[in-house]
Amino acid sequence: MKRVYLKVLGFVILAATVAVQASEKTDKDIAERLKPAGEVCVEGDPCASEVVAAADTSSGPRSGEDVYNASCTACHGTGVAGAPKFGDVAAWEPHIAKGIDALHTNAVSGINAMPPKGTCADCSDEEVHAAVDYLVEAVQ
Repeated sequence: MKRVYLKVLGFVILAATVAVQASEKTDKDIAERLKPAGEVCVEGDPCASEVVAAADTSSGPRSGEDVYNASCTACHGTGVAGAPKFGDVAAWEPHIAKGIDALHTNAVSGINAMPPKGTCADCSDEEVHAAVDYLVEAVQ
């Protein structure tokens, strides 16, 4: 009888230990799953200086070719919605006839099916101008 009692007691202790370990693991897993995906940093908070420092590490404006490859090629590479294709002299001729200033203005402001700045919402006006210059140089 004493042996049975010790075996049962040992089993109960083992089960309790496993349950506690499983509970701790579960609590950690739940806490990990529920933690916020990010943090909001408001100007004046200590974390704001980190955000400003990260923004200041920009390598400068992107080249016209980089902007074209990242944002313009989807339409100007295939001629979608009437976009003049890259390197197509005949398609670009009437646009170039309007002058480079008009091309720059239209690219920044949008024209016909092209939205302002095309698909490069984070481009500066200068980067959009550089992309236009890159497109024009390809047909001259």
